Amino acid sequence: METLIAQLINAIALGSIYALLVIGFNLLLVVGGIFPFAYSHIVVLSMYMCWFVLKITGNNLVLGTVAAIVSGVAFSLITEPIFRPLAKRGAVLGSFIVAMAISMIITDIMSQRLNMGIVISFPQSLQGKEALVSFGTATITAGQIATIAGSIGSGIGFFYLLYRTKIGRAFRAMGQSSFSARLLGIPITKTSLFAYGIAGFLGGISSIFLAMAIGTASSTLGDNLALKVMAVAMFAGLGNLGGGLIAALILGLAEGMALAYLPGNWSQAIAFGMIMIVVMVKPKGLFGAMA
Repeated sequence: METLIAQLINAIALGSIYALLVIGFNLLLVVGGIFPFAYSHIVVLSMYMCWFVLKITGNNLVLGTVAAIVSGVAFSLITEPIFRPLAKRGAVLGSFIVAMAISMIITDIMSQRLNMGIVISFPQSLQGKEALVSFGTATITAGQIATIAGSIGSGIGFFYLLYRTKIGRAFRAMGQSSFSARLLGIPITKTSLFAYGIAGFLGGISSIFLAMAIGTASSTLGDNLALKVMAVAMFAGLGNLGGGLIAALILGLAEGMALAYLPGNWSQAIAFGMIMIVVMVKPKGLFGAMA
């Protein structure tokens, strides 16, 4: 029982990270009008920026965290002018191709220019491996609690912004129809920049939680995360912000339980198998795609 509880906490922490990534992905999909395949690669690049700042500051966790968040916002905003013409034309497929090109560039930069392509490792002080709660042979670490609490807080903050603020109403209007939003006087470019900034902020926070959960990062991590985020988004229904949260937690639980109780590395096979079955039965996703 102790092991089961510990694995559930670990799976929930992993699902919480996926949830933040899917929120940022869906926000760019719905409000930005693009297919942001490179979003996860920007998150991993933010992990590298965090690692670099930690290295030059003697593992100053505050500066490292700030560097990750600022990098996530900055890198996301840099891509907005690239995608803007495509979003105006409604060229979602074109944006996917451009995003793939950006992801390849980021991957090459990380593999060739950053740490000579060697896997980076984060300090134990960031990972939070110290046990806060122990019962039998199982433990719940500070990193797991911080990840779950931080993800819940970020999610609540995002949905408050979405449903209780003026910019949130603008997001929802653009998600329904950018043409109608423009007729209503909503500043499309400004609102889009806000969406990119918030997605980057969520990506920066996710990069910290990933560093705590995994402890390392490599140039191939972006591709792995991108596939999972896309799969979760399709599992829930493309653009479905609320459904994406539930689907991300389901994926985290499936991966965590498979990794803990099945022989071999079946975690991804089972998780993606579940997604494949749902998409075959309900092509628009478990909760339905949103405009």
